[in-house]
Amino acid sequence: MAVASLVEGLQIAVSWPVIGWMAAGLLAGIVLGALPGIGSPVGMAIVLPLTVPLDPTPALILLISIYSGAMFGGSIAAILLNAPGTESAAATTLDGYPMAKKGLAKNALAIATTASALNGFIGAILLILISPLLIEVVLLFGSVEYFLLAILGISLITIVADGSIVKGIVAGAFGFMVSTMGVAIMAPTPRYAFGQLALYEGLNFVAALIGMFAFAEMMKLAVQDQIAEDAVGITGSITEGIKTVFRYPKSTAKAGVIGMLIGAVPGSGATTSTFVAYAEEARSSAKDGIFGQGDPRGIIAPEGANNPTVSGSLVPTLSFGIPGSGSTAVFLGGILMHGLQPGPGLFGDQLHITYALFISVFLGNILILAVGYSVIPYASAITKIDTDIIIPMVIVLSFIGAFSLRRNWFDAFGVLALGILGYYMVKYKYSVIAFVLGIVLGPIAEENFFRALQLSGGGYGIFVSPSRPLTLSISILIIVVLVGPFLGPYIRGVIDNAR
Repeated sequence: MAVASLVEGLQIAVSWPVIGWMAAGLLAGIVLGALPGIGSPVGMAIVLPLTVPLDPTPALILLISIYSGAMFGGSIAAILLNAPGTESAAATTLDGYPMAKKGLAKNALAIATTASALNGFIGAILLILISPLLIEVVLLFGSVEYFLLAILGISLITIVADGSIVKGIVAGAFGFMVSTMGVAIMAPTPRYAFGQLALYEGLNFVAALIGMFAFAEMMKLAVQDQIAEDAVGITGSITEGIKTVFRYPKSTAKAGVIGMLIGAVPGSGATTSTFVAYAEEARSSAKDGIFGQGDPRGIIAPEGANNPTVSGSLVPTLSFGIPGSGSTAVFLGGILMHGLQPGPGLFGDQLHITYALFISVFLGNILILAVGYSVIPYASAITKIDTDIIIPMVIVLSFIGAFSLRRNWFDAFGVLALGILGYYMVKYKYSVIAFVLGIVLGPIAEENFFRALQLSGGGYGIFVSPSRPLTLSISILIIVVLVGPFLGPYIRGVIDNAR
């Protein structure tokens, strides 16, 4: 079955117009990633409602291509402007910008392109190779386990919340509450509908994603006259930059492994993987390194980790419905919007769709190489697009996309309301990712919770039953994740005092 699905997935991925959507997504992702303050979550959120007329496979390939393209695109602004286009490219600024200031901008951009695409190839191949193992693991999970995994994903708020954990929990709880608007999943009881029939179906979670990412980001950009000012000159050698990557095969391979592994951990994401890869490379090359002054390994490490992170992040998202970042949360929204369910379905009857996604990630890196090398001489122009052009376009597309989902004006109003909320959440340091985890995972948790209770006849012991080792293990892990951030400092204090 797996071989037949792999062949079918390959046929889908290379067919027209699927490969055209992949190319369009990568190009859009590169441009969006190169614009500081935009990035993949905004682009994916805007495009998501526009994929409604498409079949599920090309729609998801388009979204994942935007994500993959933005991972590379973020390095353009990071190297030329010292202003990362995406959060994950922040580590690239540390050595990318100093190298560009030395007159080696082409070298730096070529290093970033080559390392990102090369490890993207390897990450996609590994993803395909481990698929049979994923199939076996996913089939072990039922409604009880999926409820607990959803709760585990929501509990990861204590990890992904930047700053105050309490603020993160508040944001996540509010997102969960918003997801319960409308008629209850297992009972004909309206909740938070306020007597409005239009709210009986609840607020569409895609509209919520558009508001929190696209609209809120445009409010932040509105205070800037221009996304970028003056970039450094585009000088240097592309060929020499390519050769540089192959001079450090160990650094490149190590970055790819770090990106793949951290990407597969729910609640982490590309920002974590790129900084970990950079820190590890700086540690292991401290003897001969000039990190922070334009060391090429300081570009290879974060850029070599970013695209494998995309491959790694597909594992928890497709297998268990747990997004690890804003981009994968929007991607999960696309999966659900197109009527698919993460888990056994995507590794069973719909395995060909999963393989098509994996193969598209592999093929997409070929285009990243081609486009990346082509745009290097003109890269500075991308970073200078005026906000007077971007902001009106994104806002109009946001409202049109939200309304077109269900022809419901409440969804459009939801974009406005949640966009304003998202702006102030960022301003007062409430985690937007925590809110998104709540609103995306809330329905999954609620539905599987009721199914689990039906299986147990209403008994809650099924969630901690010793006869179900997997269930018990996930329950224990949830407790550890929830109490860890609170007990950790206390335990470290006790140990320090004992010394």
